[in-house]
Order: sequence, then structure tokens, then C-alpha cells
Amino acid sequence: MASRLHHLPKLPFIAQHKHPRIPLSVTLSMRLCTEPSISDNNPQQDLERNEQIGQLQILLQQNRTETAQNLIKTIICSKNSHFSSPNDLFALFSVCSPSLKPLFANMLLSVLASSKMPTEGTQLYHSLKADGTLPSLASLNVLLECLVSCNHFDKTLELFEEILSLGFRPDKFTYGKAVQAAVKIGDLKRACEIVDDMKRRGTSPNVFIYNVLISGYCKEKKMRDAENLFDEMCNRRLVPTRVTYNTLVDGYCKVGAFDKIMALRERMKSESVEVNVVMFNSLVSGLCKAKKMKEAKSVFNEMEAHGFKPDGYTYSILFDGFARCGDGEGVMELYAKLSGSKFRMNSYTCSILLNAFCKEGKVEKAEEVLEKEIENGLVPNEVMFNTIVNGYCRRGDMNRAILAIEQMENRGMKPNSITFNSLIGKFCDLHEMDKAEEWVKRMVEKGISPNLETNNTLIDGYGRMGLFDRCFQILEEMENWGIKPNVVSYGSLINCLCKDGKLLEAEIVLRDMEGRGVLPNARIYNMIIDGSCTVGKIKDAFRFFDEMVKREMRPTLVTYNALINGLCKKGRVRDAEDILPQITSTGLSPDVITYNSLISGYCNVGNSQKCLELYENMNKLGIKPTVRTYHPLINGCIKEGIVAVEKLFSEMLQFNLIPDLPVYNAFIHCCAEHGDVKKATALRDEMVDRGIHPDKMTYNSLIFGHLREGNLSEVKDLLNDMKVRGLIPKADTYNILVKGFCDLKDFGGAYIWYREMFENGFVPSFSVYNELITGLKQEGRLQDAQVVCSDMNLKGKDAWRADEYHSAVAKI
Repeated sequence: MASRLHHLPKLPFIAQHKHPRIPLSVTLSMRLCTEPSISDNNPQQDLERNEQIGQLQILLQQNRTETAQNLIKTIICSKNSHFSSPNDLFALFSVCSPSLKPLFANMLLSVLASSKMPTEGTQLYHSLKADGTLPSLASLNVLLECLVSCNHFDKTLELFEEILSLGFRPDKFTYGKAVQAAVKIGDLKRACEIVDDMKRRGTSPNVFIYNVLISGYCKEKKMRDAENLFDEMCNRRLVPTRVTYNTLVDGYCKVGAFDKIMALRERMKSESVEVNVVMFNSLVSGLCKAKKMKEAKSVFNEMEAHGFKPDGYTYSILFDGFARCGDGEGVMELYAKLSGSKFRMNSYTCSILLNAFCKEGKVEKAEEVLEKEIENGLVPNEVMFNTIVNGYCRRGDMNRAILAIEQMENRGMKPNSITFNSLIGKFCDLHEMDKAEEWVKRMVEKGISPNLETNNTLIDGYGRMGLFDRCFQILEEMENWGIKPNVVSYGSLINCLCKDGKLLEAEIVLRDMEGRGVLPNARIYNMIIDGSCTVGKIKDAFRFFDEMVKREMRPTLVTYNALINGLCKKGRVRDAEDILPQITSTGLSPDVITYNSLISGYCNVGNSQKCLELYENMNKLGIKPTVRTYHPLINGCIKEGIVAVEKLFSEMLQFNLIPDLPVYNAFIHCCAEHGDVKKATALRDEMVDRGIHPDKMTYNSLIFGHLREGNLSEVKDLLNDMKVRGLIPKADTYNILVKGFCDLKDFGGAYIWYREMFENGFVPSFSVYNELITGLKQEGRLQDAQVVCSDMNLKGKDAWRADEYHSAVAKI
């Protein structure tokens, strides 16, 4: 070998000169012959460089490819490499052995790619391209694989386009990597275009490409498109793999189509495709997210029956599922089962378990479990203690939260921004802003700078208290500290301003954030649109809506619901209903909030038939009503009679909805209005049994009903009971009493209630006043009538409309 190395050309070096752009091979030769080496004044390093080049030359000549690749990898990965870069290695080899240059170029490019060196590989590719030495498709495919595995998806697609432009005929692998990159960046349209181009060029997609495309559609919950691809794949006689089925199962789980999963699993059995842990975990995860814990446990048991050992991820999914469902007992049972097995809990599973206990408010239990797992060898981390701190903060037990931080420090862990932000956030929720600011200071003292989330939390806290000057001050402080406010910072402030009815100020903040380069999102516009609708400024709401559309920002269902609600409150129910086609045309679907607003709107304008029609449409569309759906429905149908209201009440119970106070009040009022006092009283007793306390409206309806029946002793009992409960009669109750006695032609009794009403600072309505005066005069009680007239001469002006007041004065 020494004699062979002796014949390698001696490379003299002189000072660097700038040369015009010429082919790379000539440039490299000139550089090697004219520029100082990195080993200038280091002959030993020059010798070692030349020796490595010689070794590579010999290995390639002898077709010892694998050994040559290993040597290249050693050279380029060595920290003490004698070459400044892979390009430097290629340059020297090219000069020394021009005939082997194409072979060496492909090998070097492949080694860089397989070594996960995407930057160096791309640089070498561009150098080769400039030199006119095009690598082979095989080595380019390896580079594509490297770029995808290193998440350089845009560069993958750029290289793919160059491969096409250079005249290469891509193979299935090439197309597969391009499709994979497009799917990874969420560009399904481009992925499909690549597949279409592939088909036009006469290359059929393989199972890998179909799997990648199907996964893209599943991630975007476009299951019909995924199914079409699956069918196309089968029609091409390609055999779906376990990956294909796992992907579809995961997609169906995302959209809650569990019936489709069962059919898919039957197909797997018929095609002898075995399930694996991945599929079981996907199924368990989907069922847990859908809060179908009974089914999730069944799949878990099936998984064990198939001989698969649940891993930490499986247990984490189940713990999280039980927590989502508020099933503390389920968490406890699963943990007991886990404790009785040989399973060693890892930090991730433990964190999920602790969070499950904390969500249930069982923070002490979480601490107990953590202590036990530490004794079993688990190394605690900041995430676990932050979960405990956050658990106590959620519960409002700030002393225990602070104690948990102290325990964290005692174990050698430092609280981080997440720790402090939990405390600061809770103090803001409690409106204890002084304490929140105090913990910001402690945070700084511990060497932790308040971050974006800290400041956003403070802005939201002060905003909810209406202290907007402090909010603006924090925004200025953030700029001074080099923290750029984001859309959440401004959004919190805008939301609070809108809720406080300060729409002008909210718009000023909107324009300020735009001026500072922070673009508002749909959520920001939704806040302002909803705020405008709440204060009745429908014109402004549509101005913001138009602005949103002009910015090519897609309105959400929240946007449309806010507009519908605003129009309904203004009585413009037809305009509100006209928005429904716009919702569906954008691919959205009206929800229960949409229909609740429309039903409430038509109820307010007295169109009960339209309310019932909308209610029927909801049921046909499979939209489950809420208790709020029945508030306007029952109120609107009171005039239809007890049977209609009772039907709605029964349907409500069938939906497993628990009637609340407004529902009971409306039903009780209906019964009283239509003369069924017995049923009204029974409903009052039923609501009390359910733990719902009657309010003034409940008593007013019952008093009204009993007065119509002439049950005066029951009226007295109801009034006494009302007062015992701390419900002091006001104008509405007294009006019912005075009118009720007038209707019974007991004008003396009506006058007694009037006197109590007036002495308590209340004035009867104009119609009740008229009825009372007329009745007293008819009974010859002119003095009492004169007293009432005199009272109203003093107080009626403030209580009645001007025309009513002048009419009353004229009677005096």
C-alpha cells in the first residue's frame, strides 16, 4: 500500500486567488493546486488525507463497496476529520481519480443521506449539479428518504421537482417520498397531484403511497376520501397491510365511527390480517375520547386475551379516559390492578395518573400515589410536581399548592414557569391580583423571567376585574422586556372589553394589534361580533363580519351563531333564519346553539308554531336539544295548553335532560294559566324534591292560580312561605294580588293589598290601578278611591308612561 500511495500526485499549495465561475472539476483542480490546505504547515495531515483518498480509490477499484462506505462514514463523521467538509473530500478524490468520480459521488451522497446529514447531502447534490455530475436516481432516493426522516419536507418536494426537471424517470420510491412530504405538511391537494402525475407517466401507486394518502385524509377526518382510496387500492388488486387497517381504525376513532371499525375488523379476519398493539391502542384511545369507557375496557380485555401485554401508553390512555368521564372509581380500580401486577410505571404514565386524580379533586391521593411510586424506584420530575401544584390550585387550596412547591424544592427540583403560572393564574381567578403580582416577584427572585403566558394571565385577570389601565400598562411592560404580545394577549383584553360593553375601546385595541404586526384570528373577530350583537349594534357586527371575509378569514360556526343570536334579539328572526343556508354552504352544520337562538327569537315574537317546527327540524337532523332549548319552547307553547307543554316536558325527560328552575316555572305558569292548580302544586313539590328552590316567579304563578280558584287561604299560606324563604314580595306579586281580588269583586281586599304595596314603595301598573279605582267607585268607596288617586298623583308620574299618567290625573 505504501508503494501505491507513493504514486499519488504531490499537491503543492500557494496563496488563494479569486477565479471566474468555471466548471467545478476545473475549479477544484485549481484550488487543490493553488490554495493553501487546511493542513498548511502540517505535512503529516496532508499525508493522512492522501492516504485516506488512496484507500478509497483502491477499495472502489476492487469493488469492495461496503468497506468503502464504512471508511467514508468514518471520515465524514469523525470529529478530527482531515477534511473540512464532505465537499472537500469529494474535491480531492475527483482530482486524484477522475474516472471513479461518478461512482464516488453516488457513494458519498448515499452515505451522507443514510447518516442523516441532510444539509451536507443537499450541499453536495447542488455542487454535483453545478459540476454537471448528476448522481443516480438510487442515491437521490436515499437523499429524499433522509430529508423526509429529518422533517425537511419542503426541501424534499424541491428536490423531487428538480429530479423531474432534470429528466429522470422517478420510480415508485421517488414518488412515495414526495407524496409523504406533501402529506406531512398537510398539502393533500399537492399529494394527489403527484399521484396523478405518477399515473400519467405510467407508474402505478403502491401500497405505501396509498397508505400515506389514506393517513393524510384520516388526520383531516375526511373518512369518505380515505374510504375511496381504500376501495381504489383494492380494485387495483393491492393487498391492504396492517398499516392500512391501523390507519383507517385510527381515522374512524377520530370521527367516532365505531360501527365502521367493527366491519373493518371483520374484513381483517377474513383476509388473515392480525391485529397488533397499535390497533388496540388506537381503539382504546378513540373510545376513551368518545367517553365510551365500557367499550374501552372491553377492548382492553380483548387485547389481553390476544396475548398482548398493555404498555405504559395503553394505561395512560385509560387513566386519561376515566378522568375525562369523571370516573374516579375507574381510575382507582385500574391503578389497583396495575399495582398488583409486575408493571413498572414510567414517568409519563405516572404523570397521566396523577393528573387523573387531580382532575377528580383527589390531590391528596395523587400525592400518596407519587410517594408510593418513588419508593418503588420511580424518579420524580418537575411535571409530576407541577401536576400536584396545579391540582391544589384548581381546588383553590393555595396553601397546599405552595407547600407542594416547597416539597419539590426539597427534592432538588427547581420550580419553573409552569409552576409559578399555575399559582398566578389561580390568584387571578380569585381576583386576588395583589397575591398574583407577589408571586410574579417571587418568580423573578428565583431567576425565572415572567414569560408570555404569565403576562397574558395577568392581562386576563385585570381585564375581568375591569382594570383596563393596568392591562395596557402590562402590554407596555412586555414590549420593554422584549416579550412580543401575541394574539392571546390582545384577545384577552378585547374579550374583557367586549363583555364590559366597551366596543369602541375593543376596536381601538384591534387596530393597535394590527399596527404592531399581530394579525387577529377568527376568535378575535368572533369576540367583537358577539360583543356588538350583545349591545344591539347589529350593523357593526356585520361590518366586522365583512372585514373578516375580506381578509380571507373563514367565519366559524361561532361567528354565524353570534349573528343569528343578535338578529333574534332584535326581533329580526327572518334575517336570522336566512343565515342557515350560508352556514351549510361553507361546509359547516348548524348546532344546538343555532337552533336555540332561533327558537328563542320566534318565541319572543309570539310564533309558537315556528318554534315547534324548528324543534322538529332539530330532531330530524339528529341535533340533541339542551335544557336551554326547552326554556323558550315551553314558554312559547303556554298558550297552546297543558297537553302541548306536557308533551315537551316528557320529551325532555326522554333525552335524559334534568328540568331546571326556568322549565318548572314555565310549566307551573302554564298549569296556573289554564286552571290546573293541583298539577301546578304537584310540579312545585317535585322541583323541591329535586333540590330546586322555588323563586318569586314560582310563587307568583301559584298565587295567580289559587286566586283564580278563589282559594284565599292557600294564597295567604303561599305569601307566608314566600316571606319565610326570604323572598320579599315586590311590584309583580302585589299586582297579581290586587288584580286577583279585583277579579273576585273583592275590592276591599284589593284595597288592603294596594295599601301594603304602596307602603312598601311599589306602585301598581296603570291597568291594575284603573281596575281598582273603577271597582272602588262602583262599591261607593269614594274615599278609598280618592286616596289611591292622590297616591298616584304623587308617584304615578315616575312609574307610568306620560299618557297613562295624564289619563289618571284627568280622572282625579
